[in-house]
Amino acid sequence: MDELILAKFNEFVKRRSLRRTTQRDSIVRIVFAKDEHFTAEELFERIHRTESRASRATVYRTISLLVDSGLLREIDLGGEQKTYDPNFLEKPSHNHLVCVDCGKVVEFEDAHIDLLNDCITRRLGFRAIRQSIHIEAGCEQLRLKGRCPNLLATRLSGKRIKKR
Repeated sequence: MDELILAKFNEFVKRRSLRRTTQRDSIVRIVFAKDEHFTAEELFERIHRTESRASRATVYRTISLLVDSGLLREIDLGGEQKTYDPNFLEKPSHNHLVCVDCGKVVEFEDAHIDLLNDCITRRLGFRAIRQSIHIEAGCEQLRLKGRCPNLLATRLSGKRIKKR
């Protein structure tokens, strides 16, 4: 994890007149240790697999602080739970392709989409700050071969699968 992220977070916490805690620091390190999307519950489980012992309430409050500070983005990938994206700082204009069959999420960037977005916003009198596109699609492997290795892995891991 980039120590600059932790420093920015702690500066934000200080401006809010909150205390810096080892639990929050640990949560921030775990959030930014991977580029994976996560729900609050998935993060809570990840934290409890480490030596860190933060309560569920602390995890939820820290996520909220990270979103408020602009270091973490809440994204809509469908389903009932909120999902968080830790890597948009490095790639502010990235998009998500979500498989409606297995729940796999693929991030992608495309210069053509960025250009189109810029043209549309300028034509309508706006200036784009950031963009995010969420595309839901069916799994080609499942359609063509009748099976998808991601679907099996998703079911075995106990992760949520979106309802059609």
